[in-house]
Amino acid sequence: MSTSSSDVILERMMALHPKIIDLTLERMLRLLDALGNPQNSLPPVIHIAGTNGKGSTQAMIRAGLEAAGKTVHAYTSPHLARFHERIRLAGTLISEDALTGALDECYDANGGENITYFEITTCAALLAFSRTPADYCLLEVGLGGRLDATNVIDAPVATVITPVSIDHQQFLGETLAEIAGEKAGIIKRRVPCIVGPQDDAGLEVIEAVAARHMAPLSVYGQHWHVSREAGRMVFQDERELLDLPLPNLPGAHQVQNAGAALAVLRLLGIAEDACEAAVSGAEWPARMQRLKHGPLVDGAGGAELWLDGGHNTAAGVALASVLAELPPAPTHLICGMLNTKDITGYLRPLAQHATSLYAVSIPGEAATLPAAATAKAARDVGLEAHEAADVMGALQAIVAQEPQARVLICGSLYLAGNILRHNG
Repeated sequence: MSTSSSDVILERMMALHPKIIDLTLERMLRLLDALGNPQNSLPPVIHIAGTNGKGSTQAMIRAGLEAAGKTVHAYTSPHLARFHERIRLAGTLISEDALTGALDECYDANGGENITYFEITTCAALLAFSRTPADYCLLEVGLGGRLDATNVIDAPVATVITPVSIDHQQFLGETLAEIAGEKAGIIKRRVPCIVGPQDDAGLEVIEAVAARHMAPLSVYGQHWHVSREAGRMVFQDERELLDLPLPNLPGAHQVQNAGAALAVLRLLGIAEDACEAAVSGAEWPARMQRLKHGPLVDGAGGAELWLDGGHNTAAGVALASVLAELPPAPTHLICGMLNTKDITGYLRPLAQHATSLYAVSIPGEAATLPAAATAKAARDVGLEAHEAADVMGALQAIVAQEPQARVLICGSLYLAGNILRHNG
């Protein structure tokens, strides 16, 4: 893959701060001010936080809005194959020229001051969004919420909090209540907030923050309900019931994510046919994605090949639920994780659905958990485990023993991104 101009600028931006993550809004506000405060010139913003489901929920909101004839900006992170995936301008991934221009302008305006990579690239996204007409702008939180670089919009049209669980404790707090407090930091005065399924401890904090800001809440299980019935999805709010197809994205957790997306679309007055398109037309890579072409698929022969980027305990539970619903087949995991994640919590729910696990290190990631450590954690939860030099080697070892296997590559968005870059 050739190096583009934006790659060179992005590499330069990595050196502007000694830390990858340093949560504060001071540097963001300084640079945005130098850029003329583009965050104040955006289309109506829908701001999305949560531990799991942010990207999928955003994808479904976007699909629904676009089906209703709206043009939509969307910001998400991290990217999988190319940085351009993070910034979608009025429905289209940002061009290389537009990205390079926005990055250059932000780099010059920053004047060499300390700023993290995520902060300055978020400024570039906001700058690009401010200069391209659209009907809505969807912003996905990078980490937490209260001090996240995206939390610079004073009056979004709506905020969304997807399920909150334990993750990133070193930045957000050790307890569910502390983490929920950080996520709830996106709630704004009198701005409606859609709340997905939550544990009681998290919901209590979210409700308290909303009360302080006089922000109307629309909470799963109170103001809206969603369930799977007879192979369909039923959504009900305080106005009416929608009988819809199951989400295009597989898994019971995607039904809940679809419910949050529908609650947002209903708030915005989007018609039922566009709501149906939201769940049936949304696509989001590396969320239990069936791989259908490329060198890995060729190497798999008659085996099924799947890819998922979930990486925390809640993601492990959701993934196990998806595997339980698939037709019976011997299932083998190829797993690589970062050393900051709770690998035992992630693997434990998967152990009862997998025949074996092949552990790999994530290529090019300094924070990868070594394959040996991943294999040990798998054995500790009762999985037969092996180490492999790379994904292709693991895949070949699996299909040599079980040609008709189901193979799931999992454990990290960074591993998923590596797969998508090299298996295109």
